[in-house]
Amino acid sequence: MNIEEFRNYCMAKKGVTEELPFGPDALVFKVMGKMFALSALERIPPQVNLKCDPERAITLREAYDGTIIPGYHMSKVHWNTLYLEHLPPNLIMELVDHSYELVVSKFTKKLKSELDNLNE
Repeated sequence: MNIEEFRNYCMAKKGVTEELPFGPDALVFKVMGKMFALSALERIPPQVNLKCDPERAITLREAYDGTIIPGYHMSKVHWNTLYLEHLPPNLIMELVDHSYELVVSKFTKKLKSELDNLNE
């Protein structure tokens, strides 16, 4: 999966916006204003940071040693960095979904209702 395919997959999710709050080289994806993914646009090989359940994060790092690592410039407990070119696209999409759902699960009832009421 390349960075454009990653971007398209993130942007297709309900309530997602993209921003460049950390400068022109770091694209941030947010659902209802809450960050769930970050991609380094100029890094080679392409890499992204995704939120992850802490126990699952450890399991993934062990299973994909060197390809999924603790989050670069992020909380090492709750974020992983993935090297896109070295992972199966279906795994990347599953982990994007996981990150998105982790963030949505923490929404207040009001914010969850606003997300549910958005037109797709």
